[in-house]
Amino acid sequence: MPTLDAPEDRRRKFKYCGKDASLRRQQRMAVSLELRKAKKDEQTLKRRNITSFCLDTPEKPAKGVAVSLNLGEIIKGVNSSDPVLCFQATQTARKMLSQEKNPPLKLVIEAGLIPRMVEFLKSSLYPCLQFEAAWALTNIASGTSEQTRAVVEGGAIQPLIELLSSSNMAVCEQAVWALGNIAGDGPEFRDSVISNNAIPHLLALISPTLPITFLRNITWTLSNLCRNKNPYPCDSAVKQLLPALLHLLQHQDSEILSDACWALSYLTDGCNKRIGQVVDTGVLPRLVVLMTSSELNVLTPSLRTVGNIVTGTDEQTQVAIDAGVLNVLPQLLQHNKPSIQKEAAWALSNVAAGPCHHIQQLLAYDALPPLVAVLKNGEFKVQKEAVWMVANFATGATMDQLIQLVHSGVLEPLVNLLTAPDVKIVLIILDVISCILQAAEKLSEKESLCLLIEELGGIDRIEALQLHENRQIGRAALNIIEKHFGEEEDESLTLLSQVLDQDYEFIDCECLAKK
Repeated sequence: MPTLDAPEDRRRKFKYCGKDASLRRQQRMAVSLELRKAKKDEQTLKRRNITSFCLDTPEKPAKGVAVSLNLGEIIKGVNSSDPVLCFQATQTARKMLSQEKNPPLKLVIEAGLIPRMVEFLKSSLYPCLQFEAAWALTNIASGTSEQTRAVVEGGAIQPLIELLSSSNMAVCEQAVWALGNIAGDGPEFRDSVISNNAIPHLLALISPTLPITFLRNITWTLSNLCRNKNPYPCDSAVKQLLPALLHLLQHQDSEILSDACWALSYLTDGCNKRIGQVVDTGVLPRLVVLMTSSELNVLTPSLRTVGNIVTGTDEQTQVAIDAGVLNVLPQLLQHNKPSIQKEAAWALSNVAAGPCHHIQQLLAYDALPPLVAVLKNGEFKVQKEAVWMVANFATGATMDQLIQLVHSGVLEPLVNLLTAPDVKIVLIILDVISCILQAAEKLSEKESLCLLIEELGGIDRIEALQLHENRQIGRAALNIIEKHFGEEEDESLTLLSQVLDQDYEFIDCECLAKK
């Protein structure tokens, strides 16, 4: 079946600009900026240890009443040669740093305590001191980038990694936590942790007998080692991490599943090669299962990962389709959380951006009815993503597929959205309407389609848009009226056309590509 030829003006404004399928897929590398800006990662970047572990902490070197020291006494105690005084001073500092509100991170840094705490990490004869020092450094590293840098420049990374081999589980876990905060700060410190060979030590800790709280901390730290780009984590690190993440995805704990999925979402948020590394592990069927989770903290990152994957090549998208993503995504358009509806619409728009046989699979999995439903009744942020799906569908569809799109009832909500306050969305809808009208003309069905659009109030709205303050919208609306809704061009349209042409400046809106 023939595909619809897009006229030159449409090519300029639409996402693919007349490119072939392979070049169209390359557009998917660009992330949906609006989607990404609208919501920050739900996963915590850094975490402060406010309360003690459930695990038994190392036994204190001295028993008795709790010690209370002022800052001067803490500084003196930390610099003492007596391990008991060092412990008491470090523990008091740690408690200050663990208070829930306004911990004095800056004060402790300026007091010069970090170098001594780093030294205490090496005190293998005193695990209680190691534990308190690691905890204090964890909380300092949970602060700003400048505060995390103070920990790194104090030399903490290598001693913390060495503590991953500690026989004391509490000390070991606190070191994992501290390294997670350091790695989560950004690519620079993440790579410092990786280059100091932390990954093999972290992976060696994973075992079936490990307490669940400990395994959660490890998974979270591994996810931070996958996080951030410019640059991405190195290939060798990714190859080390992927088998462990695949293993952790088989767990039943929702926190572990959530952080493992977030890790994969970071690794797939990039070029096709990185997407391929994840797809080649065979993880997609498991991700599809997790997309059906009733727990939002699991559903969100698994859906994000799948959404990233279908921005890849046609082949990578087909692997996702074969794994069953289209069994789930249309259902998620009906989820009770608009944030999930939006992510699902974004993922489906990426599938719709593919070749016509992918569009056919959208039809086979009955994706259009829930799409029309969110176009009609969804929150505007969801409707915008749904409009992108329609636009991508219309751009790559065959004539028969376009007919099915019209028969789904999509025109009514599109016409209603012509009054939306979003210039880009209105332009896209006008392009879609123009595309459908051109197809109807080729099929000798233009008259009936024009009558339908008129019945829906579309002609009145398109005519009103000719006077829109945005000249691109005015021109697009005028073109539709001139080409499709008037046998003869009347004088008023001619005059309007001349007005629009005067001093016309082509406003290059931000790229319409959704990928």
